[in-house]
Amino acid sequence: MNWLSRLTLRQMLTLPFVSLVLLLVLTIGTLSTLAARSAVDGLSGQLMAETALRIAQQLQQQVSGAATVLDTAFPRGLPPPRSVAEELPALRLRFWLATSLQRGLNNYAYYGDAQGHFFGLWRHGEEDAELRLRTDGQGPRQIRPFRGIHGALGPAQDEPRTFEPRRRPWYAAALEARDAAVWSPVYIDFNNTDLVATLSRPVPNGAGGVAGVVATDLPLARISTLLQSLSLGPTTLAYVAERDGQLIALSRGAHLMTDADGRPARLAAERSAEPLVPATWAAVRERLDHAEPGPPRALTISGPDNTRAQVAHARLRDDAGLDWVVVVAVPQADMLQQARQIFEQTAALTVAAAVAALALGLAVLAAVARELRRLAEAARRVGEGRLDTPVQVQRRDEIGELARSFAQMQQRLLTDRLTGLSNREAALRRIEERIVQHRRRGDGRAFALMFVDLNRFKHINDRHGHDVGDAVLKELAQRLRDRLRAEDTVARYAGDEFLVLLDAVTDRHDAEQVRQHLEAAMREPLAALAELAPGEPSAGASFGLAMFPADGADIDTLVKMADQDMYRRKNGSR
Repeated sequence: MNWLSRLTLRQMLTLPFVSLVLLLVLTIGTLSTLAARSAVDGLSGQLMAETALRIAQQLQQQVSGAATVLDTAFPRGLPPPRSVAEELPALRLRFWLATSLQRGLNNYAYYGDAQGHFFGLWRHGEEDAELRLRTDGQGPRQIRPFRGIHGALGPAQDEPRTFEPRRRPWYAAALEARDAAVWSPVYIDFNNTDLVATLSRPVPNGAGGVAGVVATDLPLARISTLLQSLSLGPTTLAYVAERDGQLIALSRGAHLMTDADGRPARLAAERSAEPLVPATWAAVRERLDHAEPGPPRALTISGPDNTRAQVAHARLRDDAGLDWVVVVAVPQADMLQQARQIFEQTAALTVAAAVAALALGLAVLAAVARELRRLAEAARRVGEGRLDTPVQVQRRDEIGELARSFAQMQQRLLTDRLTGLSNREAALRRIEERIVQHRRRGDGRAFALMFVDLNRFKHINDRHGHDVGDAVLKELAQRLRDRLRAEDTVARYAGDEFLVLLDAVTDRHDAEQVRQHLEAAMREPLAALAELAPGEPSAGASFGLAMFPADGADIDTLVKMADQDMYRRKNGSR
């Protein structure tokens, strides 16, 4: 580990971080590649199954409300109408409410009876509707538009073709169902080429027979619209087929064909022009023949041109005979391509995140190193004797704690431990700064230096002990500090000697007044001796004064002149 000692702090902090980031990028890239290769089949199968289930659930929502529409249009137990013409207002009211339940889905409800009479209400919108009537049991229906639930009927218009309700698939299916609602086989609508599934229910005549059939249509064009609106991807195919393979809807391509007579006809899945449809239906049909209905299932098949395809299917069944199959398929190569794209995007994002993390980490390390360099520079200056070097680090973390500890150490080095005043080193530094301020910064103000020596302090120490002497020193130091301005400096020079720096004075007379004020304060009785020697006079102090620059232009001369002035005054007072 000797090589570690040759590294700088920045290198020791940076190299492990860089190595960790690079290792993380390589590890994520490797694991992502392995995971993409091993899990694409399972993930794609689950995705396909969920898609098939989602489509089946949406279809279930569309077909589940049809029974409610029938019960509203013709409640069970309600006797059949004696005549469609006679009970037209009541039929119109109930069927209006029925077609209001699922606007856009079951917007057409109707009733046909055994005599060929017919009543139907078709909703074009919130208010616009039409009645389709065959009140005499023969001939074409009449179309009568109206607006609003109680709106007046418009003029009648005959349909160009004769509509015979008793020959429609929904009527025959209801007759076979006896008393239950039943879905008709999917058929082509009477008026257009759209596929329709109809839920119908027989209306009993009260004598054990059937008086008529009530029904509602589910236009299957909406299912194709639903499949085409789903975000399935450009290569994903979805379709819905009946149990026998007849297509109901397809997400792309045709789900109807034209027969030999040019008429639209149903299209079987195995005859679809979409290559994936016949291949997937063959595999799904085999599963339907050999497995019980259950949750959506996924499988991998050999598709067109021996390409692999991922397939999932779900079955939609209900008590009314509905039995549809939802199939979703996608070429496996496309699924792998999507996985590769996802991996490439993940790798790019990972690299970008690593670079950002590396840049952020280096910025943090640079900031830490910068603060540490400031501390190191401050420590070097203190080592050179510049104890008042400022520590320019303002942080609240461990580095900030270190800086505060360093500043506290500086303060202790510049403070007299006994009195709390500045010590000799700090006082000389402050005097030197004041001289530099006068010379370099154009501060022409004079300042004064006082040298203070306590009187009779040795006598107090010898008589009362050092503890009392220390108390006297602290008391007199506090008096000096209390009677000076904030910008002035008082420091303990040595033993019972003090230095006082008057930061700015007008002239010598101004300084003398301050000296006299301080001398008077020092002559006041000492609280430290009040109990020990009630009658003993105060120690007092002698003050020497030197003016800058009149008495000296450097620190040594000023201290020397103030010291000599102090001795002259002291000797003169004896």
